[in-house]
Amino acid sequence: MKILLKNAMAFVDKKFTKCDISIEDNVIKNISTIIPPMEDDFVIDLKNNYLLPGLIDVHVHLREPGFIYKETVETGSMAGAKGGYTSICAMPNLNPVPDSMENLKIELEAIEKTANINVYPYGAITKEEKGEELSDMEEMSKYIIAFSDDGKGIQEERMMLEAMNKAKELNKIIAAHCEVNALLNNGYIHDGEYAKLHGHRGICSESEWKEIERDIELAKKTGVKYHVCHISTKESVELIRKAKKDNVDITCETGPHYLILDDMMLQEDGRFKMNPPIRSKEDRQALIEGILDGTIDMIATDHAPHSEEEKSRGLEKSVMGIVGLETAFPLLYTYFVKEGIISLEKLVELMNTNPRERFEIGTEIKVGEKADLTVYDLNEKYIIDSNNFASKGKSTPFNGYEVFGKCKMTMVGGKIIFNEI
Repeated sequence: MKILLKNAMAFVDKKFTKCDISIEDNVIKNISTIIPPMEDDFVIDLKNNYLLPGLIDVHVHLREPGFIYKETVETGSMAGAKGGYTSICAMPNLNPVPDSMENLKIELEAIEKTANINVYPYGAITKEEKGEELSDMEEMSKYIIAFSDDGKGIQEERMMLEAMNKAKELNKIIAAHCEVNALLNNGYIHDGEYAKLHGHRGICSESEWKEIERDIELAKKTGVKYHVCHISTKESVELIRKAKKDNVDITCETGPHYLILDDMMLQEDGRFKMNPPIRSKEDRQALIEGILDGTIDMIATDHAPHSEEEKSRGLEKSVMGIVGLETAFPLLYTYFVKEGIISLEKLVELMNTNPRERFEIGTEIKVGEKADLTVYDLNEKYIIDSNNFASKGKSTPFNGYEVFGKCKMTMVGGKIIFNEI
């Protein structure tokens, strides 16, 4: 099918331009001020709405195989499409853990059969994510986006060194969940003012940044491509800033919740519980500064769906994790672009350009590129209502928030996956 997108405000050559775009055989064929429609064109008038390159999320939990009561590849990827994402990377804390080709094949088959958008699986760094023995990294390397033991920090330095050496040999990224178990003290929210006021056990910031500090030295030694997952502390930002100045091959991500909330905004509700936890005002400000100066490369949701029952036990007893695919862009547009903290162009850089260049997935709006596109009406105002999510997970601290920026259409490889135009 030939598709003609008329009257788009499209992100082309790093700026927004009013144009028409023709798509044929799943590929962008022409970008021009005006393209007259041909007889067999399927014409879509975008009415001056914004056309973005498909968003990319390098940190998503799809829960399949093993935990399909929480989410499936099908529901999670549809949530991605509704949120404007065309490419997502699926974390490996599954059952079975993708630590061998045999186990990875189960996940690959589910992706092949049911994914609505592009889904790229991670392979585990260690067998069963236990941190004791390397996974079958070599045999999986052609089929996975990167290696991670997400959900668990690798406690033994020699194990991480061995993993980094192997990943370097295979030219793959190590994406690290950084957490020192010995410093957790059974905590479950940030060890800050709210925890003290309400008698909760806290997770100290050092449990995150101490392992980042260790890994930076190992990354220097090995030359591996090193990516730090979901950073949340001011010390983490400073360590990564310095590592970049020292030419370490390092990138990092943070999540919308760490940029918008601080621990004094917590409520006694499981939808405010995730790992790492929401930190202090000072940490949040440091993360924003990290976004502004380029220390933080990308924003990922850490979309982590759970059942309603698992999230209904309050701050102490609920499991950790919130959903984010369907709320990330409007939240960031509302609280950062509309507030004048960053430009819309910068937001596209954080949600497409930088993850695309680092992880080598996704596309840009350019002739010859696959048509992975998303349309946003930036003027449409609405209330976030998790009952309307495509995800099985409904737990978000942003339920009831008023936001601007409604995803109106998502296209993957020239095929319309989600459409409300």
